[in-house]
Parts: sequence; C-alpha cells; structure tokens
Amino acid sequence: MFTDSHCHLNFPELRERLPEVLAAMAQAQVDRALCICTTLEEFAAVHALAREHHNLWATVGVHPDNEGVQEPSLDDLIERAALPRVVGIGETGLDYYRLGERSIGDMAWQRERFRTHIRAARRTDLPLVIHTRSASDDTLALLREEGGFQGSAAGGLPTARGVFHCFTETQAVAHAALELGFYISFSGILTFRNAADLREVARLVPLDRLLIETDSPYLAPVPYRGKTNSPAYVPFVARQIADIQGLPVETVAQRSSENFDRLFSRVVSGV
Repeated sequence: MFTDSHCHLNFPELRERLPEVLAAMAQAQVDRALCICTTLEEFAAVHALAREHHNLWATVGVHPDNEGVQEPSLDDLIERAALPRVVGIGETGLDYYRLGERSIGDMAWQRERFRTHIRAARRTDLPLVIHTRSASDDTLALLREEGGFQGSAAGGLPTARGVFHCFTETQAVAHAALELGFYISFSGILTFRNAADLREVARLVPLDRLLIETDSPYLAPVPYRGKTNSPAYVPFVARQIADIQGLPVETVAQRSSENFDRLFSRVVSGV
C-alpha cells in the first residue's frame, strides 16, 4: 500500500534491529522502501540490503555534506548504477547550511560533485535523488546547466529527472522543480507544528508528482517526533497529505506508489 521513497536502513540505528524494522513495515502496510546511499564506502552495505530483501532497492551517490570520503568519479557511479536493484543516482545536490567560516565560493567542490552525479544520471538514464538546503538557486541552476533541458552539448543523452527529497523549500522552488519535470517528496517534517508554510506547498503539489518518505532514522513524524524514525511511520506522512489535499489516505498511498514506479522504473522492470 505505502512506499517509503527515501530511508537509510544501513545506518546503525536501524540495521542493528533490521528484522524488527521490516516486521513493523509489514504491519503498517509499507510494502517497499528505497535505501539511499550517501558515500561510496557504504554502497556495498546499502546494495546488500536491496539484494537480500525483495521489497528493498538501492541508490548510489555521495551526499553533499560528506567530506573526507572517497570522491565519486563518473565511472564510479556508472559502474555501480549498472548493478541489479540499483534504481537511482544520489543522494546528491548542494547544502550550504553549515558553511561556518566558508563562503559559497568555497563550495566549488560540492558543485563539481553535483555535476558528476547529474552527468551519471544522464548517462545511465536513472533518476536523481536531490538534497538541497540553503542552496536552491544553485541547485536549480546546475540542473538547468547540466540536465539537458535545452539540448546541451551532451547530445543524445536523456534529460535529467528525479526527485527533490525531504522538501522544505518555498512554493517558488517547488514550482521550478516541477517545471523541470522533477517530483517532490515530503517527509515527517510536514507533520511538525511549525511547518505551516510547508503544508501550503504540499497543498499545491499535483498528486501525480508527489512522493512520500521517512528519511529514517531521522525526522520521525508526529506523534513520534524526537524518536528514531522508521519506514513504518511513512503512513503518517501520507495521512498529513491526505488531510491537506482533502483526499482519502488510500488515494495518497496508491498515487504516491504509482509515482514511485514511474520515476524509479527499474523497480517495475525488475532490473
């Protein structure tokens, strides 16, 4: 019934009690989950989860916040993306939230990493899983520049596509992402008391471009806020969207799962 489009089951909070987590998913009618890679070093563990469990899939990518890790080359991403049950590129994007004493100019390495992921997504024709925080203008600019939307020099390659995960940006950013053909995914943040503006964004996102996620083990929805999150809690996100858009929760579950299949088409093809 429900699909968690973004979780981190390889993180110790969940991996150490994986049988319990999977049983809770089944009880909550969360049929499937996408396990997101954040470093090349952890890819083998993420991929193993997808290989070992029929209802889990994997991505390959390096999170923009991760420093001091193996820097991904185009070949690194393409090689791993060809493996069975790998269905997306990411988590990737830009994050300027923790600049500290650095300037945005100092984050050129992060922008180059993002370019590499976009190029890999086009080469493999796989969707991007986009993380953007305090960096939406540059995120959109790089997608437009590298994504092939205007018939760029990388002729013949597919146009970039994907999802803006754990969306917390403005209506303007949501509109721009939708115009580029991307999906919008909402997490448990949508249930937080101080998320009124975000709920207004969720009201306007078309049902055929919407995904739901937990980003577990983080960002547990109300009534579990502050506790370890789990894919079993993604129905609370769906119920919040159902309330916002005046729909039955079953409709949100069905349509978001259909959107997941459409975007991550390898799941349906069985690759």
